[in-house]
Amino acid sequence: MSRAPSWNDFSDGLLRYTDPDLWLDLSRMGIPAGYFAEMEPACRRALDELRRIEAGEKVNSDEDVERGGRMVGHYWLRDPALAPGGLGVEIERKVAEVKAFASGVHKGEIRPPGGGEFRHLLLVGIGGSALGPQLAAEALGGPGAPMTIHFFDNTDPDGIDRELAALDGQLGRTLTLVISKSGGTKETRNGMLEAKAAYEAAGLDFGAHAVAVTGPGSKLDEFADRGGWIGRFPMEDWVGGRTSITSVVGLVPMALLGIDIEAFLAGAAATDGKTRTADVRGNAALLLALAWHHAGGGRGEKDMVILPYKDRLGLMSKYLQQLVMESLGKELDRDGETVHQGIAVYGNKGSTDQHAYVQQLRDGLHNFFATFIEVRETRATPGIEVDPGATTGDYLEGFLRGTRRALFESGRASLTLSIPRLDAYHLGALIALYERAVSLYAAMVNINAYHQPGVEAGKKAAGEFLELLAKAEAHLAANPGEPLGTASVAAAIAADPEETFHALHHLAANRPSISAQAGPTPEDDRFTHQ
Repeated sequence: MSRAPSWNDFSDGLLRYTDPDLWLDLSRMGIPAGYFAEMEPACRRALDELRRIEAGEKVNSDEDVERGGRMVGHYWLRDPALAPGGLGVEIERKVAEVKAFASGVHKGEIRPPGGGEFRHLLLVGIGGSALGPQLAAEALGGPGAPMTIHFFDNTDPDGIDRELAALDGQLGRTLTLVISKSGGTKETRNGMLEAKAAYEAAGLDFGAHAVAVTGPGSKLDEFADRGGWIGRFPMEDWVGGRTSITSVVGLVPMALLGIDIEAFLAGAAATDGKTRTADVRGNAALLLALAWHHAGGGRGEKDMVILPYKDRLGLMSKYLQQLVMESLGKELDRDGETVHQGIAVYGNKGSTDQHAYVQQLRDGLHNFFATFIEVRETRATPGIEVDPGATTGDYLEGFLRGTRRALFESGRASLTLSIPRLDAYHLGALIALYERAVSLYAAMVNINAYHQPGVEAGKKAAGEFLELLAKAEAHLAANPGEPLGTASVAAAIAADPEETFHALHHLAANRPSISAQAGPTPEDDRFTHQ
């Protein structure tokens, strides 16, 4: 059993900000006394790099190579005065435009052509273009919101059909927001085409119900222009998807849902301001990055388990999964050396986790550190006592403290983040804390947090499979009624047999004209085009 931290240990391990009202408790991370001094050179390098990023240095050198790389500017979105080259005025103008547009929708000044008002929002996007708005909607939305929101956040046709069924009869009062910086993301393109087809099947003009958030001159921008869409919000090329929640990607849907976007931006700005200090013990983002570094030996050797004790933060682990893993999961460092860096992230909400996987966290493989997220105000309205003197919120806090203690007694490290209430200001503050911690950690381990070569490789491979699919279907169609095996089809179209096998079975499951007959082995399977 681990020795419980003393009162002095706890006090020394707790950093409390007043604006934002955010606490970080590292007293149960087991960080040795000399660790901060040992890491001081790495901290200085990380802080210097973050200062250069905020000053506009083009740190993302493998993107937009012709112009010397790409700036990383999501920090400017909540503090436009930092933005170089007059970008601050543009940032402020966009926020004003977003507020004016949302106000016009809410007041019925921007309305569907069939009459009435827009009361539903369908967001089409993937990755950060959907996850940020999803987190904000779940965390800050509610029954009093001026619009209800639905998502096409994948190219799964069953998921698309479920969302359309939920909107049955309401498409005429539904505003569709399509988000894609390049306009070439296939999943988003597919969702947009599915939405367009649904509107047209209902006898509605899709363009009169659609708004785009995209890069100027992108394929989506051109498509929206030709289709006479209601509006287009230009997306900055210096903002990546996983850090786009404080850009128009997050602000447009949040404003439409009635969320206070100025408070959200102010909370993020407040955290940014507090975490620019070179005082390690006063910099929550730097302390968070150091805790990750210590827990995983600077190699991501321990998983990060996110445990928010708030139902409205149920998507926090999923959001941080993308932010942390896409940013830090890299094969090569910035010197081209193979390092295979990264931190695996997963989580569940408390106290649901009590009945899910805390058993393994306490007694199983010791391959993680936990992050508890506490919202001190458990209920904004009067509640009942479920036991004498105890409310449901008291139980929630009890389970948080109990789980934290149980893990520590088993030698499992944890840190705790605490905010007073879940509102736009403090959600912005919390997200900004993680964005800065990711940037600082990446600098400590010498990797580029702002590119994603693995994602691009996956997109390329998916494109190659689609080409194979078309060739396999064409070959079957050229030999109607003839049962063909995988090997013969693969040889005819010069493709890998295993990939061809999967392509043929996909075609048989999804094309009425193609059937499959399974044999005793994959080699004996036969596929026929009728």
